[in-house]
Amino acid sequence: MSTEKHDATLDSAEAAAAAAAEEGQAPAAAGDHPAELTEHSLAADLERLLAEKLELQDLLQRRQAEFENFKRRSDRERGDIFETATMETLKNFLQVLDDLERGLKSAPAEDGPAKEFAKGLELIYQRTLDLFTRLGVTSVKSEGEKFDPNMHHAVQKVESNEHEDETILEEYQKGYLFKGRLLRPAMVKVAVRE
Repeated sequence: MSTEKHDATLDSAEAAAAAAAEEGQAPAAAGDHPAELTEHSLAADLERLLAEKLELQDLLQRRQAEFENFKRRSDRERGDIFETATMETLKNFLQVLDDLERGLKSAPAEDGPAKEFAKGLELIYQRTLDLFTRLGVTSVKSEGEKFDPNMHHAVQKVESNEHEDETILEEYQKGYLFKGRLLRPAMVKVAVRE
């Protein structure tokens, strides 16, 4: 064998030993065949890459699930914020609705310009009420119903043997629900047994 070939063989053997040392493998013995070494290292590399692939797929699936949960949570929180803001706005408009009702109750019965004004007021009231209904606002049933502290606010209690205990006799101010949630309790007069 020529000196150059011998040096080249030694250099490649040293390079293979250094590469094996970097990967944490034992250097090849002098009697190992390069084909066996290559086949063994390829199998080990394939096994390592497959394990790494499974690990990365698992990590990707977890990240996707976390992102989907984040999106759902964000959508739910955004919806809750929107609904809360809508409820606060509607609460403020309930005062306008109350004023319209009071105006209609005090409208004169006789014909004339005041009667025409009352008709216009009635039209505005009905349109406002229709708008509230489309938005999901409904009134709380009160008069003749059993008092419910979750839906009603008792501002007056009257002793009475003519009515069942805790029956609502009169409604002073309407209560409203927004999509099933209490927007404002009804202010009522309640009968109590003596």
